[in-house]
Amino acid sequence: MDKAKVVLVVEDEPLLLLMATALVEEAGLQPLHAGNADEAVAILEARQDIRIVFTDVEMPGSMDGIKLAAAIRDRWPPIRIVVVSGHSAVRPPQLPEGALFFAKPYDQQRIVETLQALAA
Repeated sequence: MDKAKVVLVVEDEPLLLLMATALVEEAGLQPLHAGNADEAVAILEARQDIRIVFTDVEMPGSMDGIKLAAAIRDRWPPIRIVVVSGHSAVRPPQLPEGALFFAKPYDQQRIVETLQALAA
């Protein structure tokens, strides 16, 4: 049996976390949750099976989603990164190479298709 492709969802708002988790599942992938960047880094350090990180920009803790994306690119280059925000306008130069940005509210079908393509 093919191992599930794991997506780490980093979101501090419970309702948005549930919505993002549902999109990951709809894409046929296995969601994992982190409430902030520090939790996300701890999970990434402990696991080898995470393929994609789906992170919000605005969150509590020592770093926001942009800094988290940069840290992931430095430490775990193969991991694909999707950054979302309803508050911040993120320009491509702010993101590490290969990271994708979606403004909230995002097109849910587009997110599902993007996750499937990144996991392929």
